[in-house]
Amino acid sequence: MKAREKDDDNFLQILGNRIATLRKEKHMTQVELSYRCDIEKPNMRRIEAGNTNPTILMLKKIAAGLEVSLTELLDFTRDSQEK
Repeated sequence: MKAREKDDDNFLQILGNRIATLRKEKHMTQVELSYRCDIEKPNMRRIEAGNTNPTILMLKKIAAGLEVSLTELLDFTRDSQEK
């Protein structure tokens, strides 16, 4: 299996940071968000750490758990692409 590209790793790190930031802004723990999304806590930890590539359906669940749109969850991409 081919290793991920550095740009892909960076993207996953930024995505994980975005999820963690939104979660903290809503005063939620990883456990609470995991419960809301029906995701095991270790998986949520890996997503926030940028160590796994979540599916679009997983991102949809996370957005719902955070009570934001999928567009808002992924809004960081505009900023990172402009740099």
